[in-house]
Amino acid sequence: MRGVIRELTPPVCRTLPWRALAVGSGLGLLLAAMPRLSDSALAGWPPLTLLRTAALAHALSLTFLLDDPARHTTAAVPTRRALRTGIRLALVVPLTALWWTAALLLVPSDTRPPTLGITLEAAATCALALAAGAAAIRLTDEPRPGPSVAAALLFTAIMAPLLLPERWQLFVWPQDKRWEAAHERWAWLLAGAVVALGVCLPEPVRRFQPVRR
Repeated sequence: MRGVIRELTPPVCRTLPWRALAVGSGLGLLLAAMPRLSDSALAGWPPLTLLRTAALAHALSLTFLLDDPARHTTAAVPTRRALRTGIRLALVVPLTALWWTAALLLVPSDTRPPTLGITLEAAATCALALAAGAAAIRLTDEPRPGPSVAAALLFTAIMAPLLLPERWQLFVWPQDKRWEAAHERWAWLLAGAVVALGVCLPEPVRRFQPVRR
């Protein structure tokens, strides 16, 4: 197994959507650095809002992670899709952790929101993006569902604060007494997204179709 992983890692690495990841990550870092840019129009925005937007920007880039233009060709290879997807995740997750650390450090310490809470929100957002991409791959034959998944994720992020009942709100401020309750819900979202991602990793089971004569 180790030999297979070692041989698969270089070609999988070359097929990653590095351009989309770079755009999303770069935009996220720029947003996180806005409080330090006094001449920027966004410099007066609350750091919590900027970090949430940065996490969303990076999550949108992650929706392209599982796109595979050669999907219908690689479906017949001996290595299972779960292994190939696992390698993609193993390459990107540590980079995402480093990126988020840099985003947090770009925010001045005196205005930085509670690190644990906002990190939980970012982790859940990224996990939801990955789970949605994996579900699209498993449930459809589309080799590049990334754009559709990104649009759905962006629409959900915009509409959720407007449509969720007040007692279920996810986006609250640290001064709000609902802060801890909201992050319990974020924790459940993260756990559910990780489970959904794991369920969607294997190849879809194809129904038996009798041969027509």
